[in-house]
Amino acid sequence: MKAKKSMMKRVKKGSTELTAARKDEAADFLPLEGGPARKLPITENSENKSTVLYIGRIPHGFYENEMEAFFKQFGEIRKIRIARNRKTGKSKHFGFVQFASPEVAKIVAETMHNYLLFEHLLQVQIIPPERVHPKLWKGVNRFYKPLDWVRIERKRHNKERTFEEHKKLVDGILKRDQKRRRKIEAAGIEYECPEIVGSDVPAPKKIKFED
Repeated sequence: MKAKKSMMKRVKKGSTELTAARKDEAADFLPLEGGPARKLPITENSENKSTVLYIGRIPHGFYENEMEAFFKQFGEIRKIRIARNRKTGKSKHFGFVQFASPEVAKIVAETMHNYLLFEHLLQVQIIPPERVHPKLWKGVNRFYKPLDWVRIERKRHNKERTFEEHKKLVDGILKRDQKRRRKIEAAGIEYECPEIVGSDVPAPKKIKFED
């Protein structure tokens, strides 16, 4: 009877030691303050779920329509946005593309990074979901219409000016003309500069009404 009890104790002790050893093998680290071994929590890589790509060094002429036609060979595209100057509307040479599948986004990032396109090496990186700005896609479907700077400059040039504004404009022209004349004389060039038409602007006459 005693032999049977001692054998059961040894078996129980051995199984306990084996379980503890297995726990230690499965654990990632032992705490310095003592105690049982611990295992780090399994964290899933957020990039595996990301569908948004940053694309840098975009060459001139490779805009929204061209990007969509090029990148749709990899898979379905949800959104495309190129950063543009608010005043001029010109491209800032970087943008963002959102694919429908994270697997496709990963393949594009691996394939197109440092890809030579129109003498530019594209810089393609995956943006984790937590780093995507909530206003990134604001106004992405808005039709972009470039500004007609010729019409704007024509309107500014042809606007009606007051007498003070016209005098200021003529004074600036005469000042630049005098500076140009001095440079020509300093260079030893004999040249008779033509007079500027309209430089002599008569002052407005004051009309006195009789009582």
